[in-house]
Amino acid sequence: MKKGLLSVVIISCLVLGLVFTACGPEAPKTIKIGINAPITGDIPKVGEGTKFAVQMWLEDINGAGGLDVGGTKYMVELVIEDNESKAESAVKVNTKMITEDEVLVIVGPQSSKQAIPAGEVANNYSTPMISPWSTNPKTTKDRPFVFRGCFLDPFQGPVAANFITDEFKFTKAAVLYDVASDYPKGLAEFFKKAWEGRHGPGSVVAYESFTTKDADFSSQLTKIINSGAEVLFTPQYYNEIALIVQQAHQLGWNKPIVGSDSWGSAETVQLCGKDCYGLFFSTHYAAAGAVGATKAFIDRYQKKHGYVPDDVGALTWDAIRIVEQAIKAYGTITGDLKKDRQGIRDAMANIKEFEGITGKMTFSEDGDPSKCAVLVRISDKGEYEFYKSVCP
Repeated sequence: MKKGLLSVVIISCLVLGLVFTACGPEAPKTIKIGINAPITGDIPKVGEGTKFAVQMWLEDINGAGGLDVGGTKYMVELVIEDNESKAESAVKVNTKMITEDEVLVIVGPQSSKQAIPAGEVANNYSTPMISPWSTNPKTTKDRPFVFRGCFLDPFQGPVAANFITDEFKFTKAAVLYDVASDYPKGLAEFFKKAWEGRHGPGSVVAYESFTTKDADFSSQLTKIINSGAEVLFTPQYYNEIALIVQQAHQLGWNKPIVGSDSWGSAETVQLCGKDCYGLFFSTHYAAAGAVGATKAFIDRYQKKHGYVPDDVGALTWDAIRIVEQAIKAYGTITGDLKKDRQGIRDAMANIKEFEGITGKMTFSEDGDPSKCAVLVRISDKGEYEFYKSVCP
């Protein structure tokens, strides 16, 4: 080959190399975070609390000029999508946000019925997702890209069973739950196993179920009343609790009714009224008597939105801050979605001793935090009062 021709070839190769380099991934100016929430459907208050918490966080971040990642500030965009409280909609939302909106990470869904199938989508697309409120083990099981910001039902079930046993000295329990929803079905099973582990087979003297959207529980409650049960455990959402508790009292039930973290909505007492006064439930934090950063969040939220935030709002605040910490720890935004998602996932998995307003968290290999549960009593003023905490 002649010397002149060789020079042309070399120069051409160098130019092509520069072109391909220039056409490579370019770091975006905005970070996109997906929010998969039940804005409509059966539990819209859960969606509202989710949206309010992440929007408060966004105000802080963008108000400070953006999120500082490795010395560069990026404005943040929240892609908030409604899953309508439906599993199939939650799947569609995650698919859209990952493939079309190109979000880096997803917060939500909240309830296990939506979080379990949506988590499968996130994991299949290698996109980090954190559910603030989903306590069912299936949400994160064998899914390295899926995390949660709350304790699990295998922990919560025994917490409730042991509390009732130690507090009231009862030996016979009844359970009423929605058989068509992953969260109450799973938690009912864990409670039953824990209760019978302490009191023997058959000590759950009534184990009654219904189906989502049922509104008449008189048949199940009559069986429970006639069973000789000393306490009723019902791990249902706020829109069902009022109906169950009020109908139980109308039928003559005058014994304790105990619930789970799904009772924590501000709507529970509004719908249930005095029928729920004096009842207990296990949850993630207690608003009444809160101090420090937890009180600061509650006061700010209440001033802005007119009511005390429930556990969903508090857990969502923690979840979005965990995402923030993971992005900062990753330390760069390359523009290569696959690489950045993997980096953020790895950073989230390595978070240790995160100081959340719902408790301190360190993640396990499965994406689950080790954290305490709180037993709350609904006061005669309708406030959620701290009663005691139970730690792993």
